[in-house]
Amino acid sequence: MTPRAWPTVAELLEFATVVRLPMRTRFRGLTERETLVFRGPAGWGEFGAFVEYDDDEAAAWLAAGIEAAYLGPPVSVRDSVPVNATVPAVGADEVAAILARYPGATTAKVKVAEPGQTLDDDVARVAAARAVMQRVRIDANGKWTPEEAIHAIRAIGDVEYVEQPCATVSELAVVRRAVDVPIAADESIRKAADPFLVVAAEAADVAIVKVAPLGGMRATLAIADAIGLPVVVSSALDSAVGMAAGVAAAAALPTLEYACGLGTGALFTADIAEPFIPAGGDVRPRWFTGADDVDVRASRDVEPSREQWWRDRLARCHALLTDPGENGRGVGGRNIFSDLFQ
Repeated sequence: MTPRAWPTVAELLEFATVVRLPMRTRFRGLTERETLVFRGPAGWGEFGAFVEYDDDEAAAWLAAGIEAAYLGPPVSVRDSVPVNATVPAVGADEVAAILARYPGATTAKVKVAEPGQTLDDDVARVAAARAVMQRVRIDANGKWTPEEAIHAIRAIGDVEYVEQPCATVSELAVVRRAVDVPIAADESIRKAADPFLVVAAEAADVAIVKVAPLGGMRATLAIADAIGLPVVVSSALDSAVGMAAGVAAAAALPTLEYACGLGTGALFTADIAEPFIPAGGDVRPRWFTGADDVDVRASRDVEPSREQWWRDRLARCHALLTDPGENGRGVGGRNIFSDLFQ
């Protein structure tokens, strides 16, 4: 990888556009996904940190977008990536129709622990997914206490793994010792100052990694190489541009034991580029390089105030990337904010 100068704010904003993608079903509390995309010499990148994230957390997402646009993808070792279907916290009667959007998929990830719903709702939703899919995994997004998690996991029954049942690493460790199903860590890796604490605490059997929150494809691969757990690459509700980076990272992994969470393009009714919709249960790596590869007209109109909000946010996060100081996030002892362009 040839060293190059870190791009300036002006260079990033020259080809930057804020887009808003409508969703089929409420997911993560959203009915639309707002994000910013920009084009560089290696293709398109996405800066899509969720709006509630502060600048320190959002800066890693900008680093991932810059890597995509200015360095491009790592070398692939496979030409397809198996993906799971994703089931939002819908009624059990809606599950079969949602799973039909993932032709060939044999694994479903089912959201559970949705505020305002009951454990009975979760049990019914998972049972409906089991009726269609060979394998089902569940994701609680850290919403349960250890006691609630242990009770819920036993009530739900056999699953491939339980993703982030509780919020903290110590709580994950408690649950892992009490249940017979594997535990996967997501937020405890991508939101942690030290993503390897889950290993030291023997708190997880599987690592969920997401390219944007971890600072890019190469940072994600560094964690996957060092963490010593089976890895599942998942999306962060990315547009097709961000999804291209996730698929590229998964395609570059030396081993891939589980289906990845990279089929969430099916959650949008429109996208800004050809979406990564599974065929035969797989998606294939693609990279968007040309000006015509991305059509921002596919998104809904974005108010000028929102466009300015994202541009101001990009400028603030860029300042953190170029001068992260002592608080710069590290990956395996490396500073993800500066290593890419040194």
